[in-house]
Amino acid sequence: MSLEIAQGEFFGLLGPNGAGKTTLISIVAGLARADAGSVSILGTDVAAEYRRARRLLGIVPQELVFDPFFTVRETLRFQSGYFGIRRNDAWIDEVMHYLDLTSKADVNMRALSGGMKRRVLVAQALVHKPPVIVLDEPTAGVDVELRQGLWHFVRRLNRDGHTVVLTTHYLEEAESLCTRIAMLKAGRVVALDSTRNLLASFSGLYLKLALEREALPEALAARLVGREGARVTLRLDSYAEIEAVLAGLREAGVGVTEFELEQPDLEEVFMSVMGRP
Repeated sequence: MSLEIAQGEFFGLLGPNGAGKTTLISIVAGLARADAGSVSILGTDVAAEYRRARRLLGIVPQELVFDPFFTVRETLRFQSGYFGIRRNDAWIDEVMHYLDLTSKADVNMRALSGGMKRRVLVAQALVHKPPVIVLDEPTAGVDVELRQGLWHFVRRLNRDGHTVVLTTHYLEEAESLCTRIAMLKAGRVVALDSTRNLLASFSGLYLKLALEREALPEALAARLVGREGARVTLRLDSYAEIEAVLAGLREAGVGVTEFELEQPDLEEVFMSVMGRP
């Protein structure tokens, strides 16, 4: 595996379960040692200069790991202290505000719901203001409101110059947030490009039609990629072909009751890449 993430980038790391995403993050964090090769954060080797590299990095882990004996504010103060930061309450208050944790500041961690605990994990990763933030499945099992609030906050951090690395199984999140994406399979990078280029690699459109009767003209049979009764899905190479398809249906006397046009999304690209040998 060899890749470089630019400073200030919003980078996606995608792959099926067991592809190596969390292992890679553990190596970057210094929690695991690679058998060979090297990893550096802003030019700092994570093995040779562990303390400095760790200061540059904030990680939101996939698992819900928390200390059950402290309140939310105490937890964040201790986390600041691990990085040698004192009197950090102004930033802690700001982070809690953006993650909607202010009302839970003095609540014991044990009393929080799973979604609230995950918010605290995000806050812990940010208390020392790291220039690089790694989010390992940060929205797994959380509600829509938190998801939107979290992404609003993370986008703001990215605009302020923070590098963000995201792993997620919600591919629509990766598609809307990440400027560049690497896809992993069995410990290897099998695709690496900008989100726009990955989507553009799947040229074509899908035209979904509900017909008045189950009769598709022979001339359109080659475009058929899906059928369920009178509902058909046709593959087109460009927008210019839409009128030709509709004209063919009119000539055959087949009426259209519903019409929907879809572009390939990241999920389709991902499934295709993962399906390759």
